[in-house]
Amino acid sequence: MRDHLRRVRFGRVLTAALVTGFALLVPAGAASADDPSSSATPSEDSGPTEAGTTFRTATPLQQEQRGTAQASAGDYLYWVFPADAGQRPTVRATVTLPTETARQGGSTWQIDVYDGLRRRQACMYGHQTVKAAADAATVRLDCVLRTVRAWSEPWANDPLAGSYYVRLTVLDLKETDLGLPVGAELEVTSTDSGGAYDVDGMLAEPLVPGVSAVSGPAPVDGGASATASDGGETPDDGSDRPRVTLGTEPDDGWSSGWWTDRWLWTAAGGVLAALAGVFGYSLTRGSGRRPGPGAGPGI
Repeated sequence: MRDHLRRVRFGRVLTAALVTGFALLVPAGAASADDPSSSATPSEDSGPTEAGTTFRTATPLQQEQRGTAQASAGDYLYWVFPADAGQRPTVRATVTLPTETARQGGSTWQIDVYDGLRRRQACMYGHQTVKAAADAATVRLDCVLRTVRAWSEPWANDPLAGSYYVRLTVLDLKETDLGLPVGAELEVTSTDSGGAYDVDGMLAEPLVPGVSAVSGPAPVDGGASATASDGGETPDDGSDRPRVTLGTEPDDGWSSGWWTDRWLWTAAGGVLAALAGVFGYSLTRGSGRRPGPGAGPGI
């Protein structure tokens, strides 16, 4: 009877532990996606008011900011924004067209996204190419990228942490409408995908064009002042090689890459395995009392 009560009490404790472990195993990404407070909302900070015309002159833009630019129909407009591992960026662009009386026909607009290696990244879904009617006042485009990974195989085209370029241009336009003034607005937001896309690896450096370490001896005269004037930084490895960083970087810096949601899954799985082992042992160990020496079967 005592063993039966002990097993019932242990079964209740094990049930409570299983419920707690199941709560720990709920994906953090799904919880954050269902939480309205975790959804990306536009920042109140005013973004840049111009755009570059090439990759090298792309205007830096932080996520949650809204960049604007005034240009002419037919121009290539470039922005660059940072995306860290685990994020799924969404790019939204709005083009304000000239008045209907000033145009001679419709137009087709498109946004393209390239990573730090200038590899074109495909959109998972969205309106990447939009055709505007002759009487349209605005054109809205959007592109949802794949989740950014911390590392991938060299042959893969997976999006990696670093800078991402956005190019906005018109594909089809009547020649008489070239050069008409247009307004462009760009906004980048992202959602956290959680630990489902974590990988066992990370890049040595994010894919940010312009990040370089100049090898060789440090300059004799004016070396420190020249590095500071060029916007360079001295690396923390104790060397005198200047580190030149161009492009964008998240406001809170790049993630270290060592912490992922998989640590919670591993810890919860270990706890459940230990409890299952203890429970199995309690079922198979018997009463735990052996008969004394010399005691016969009838005693």
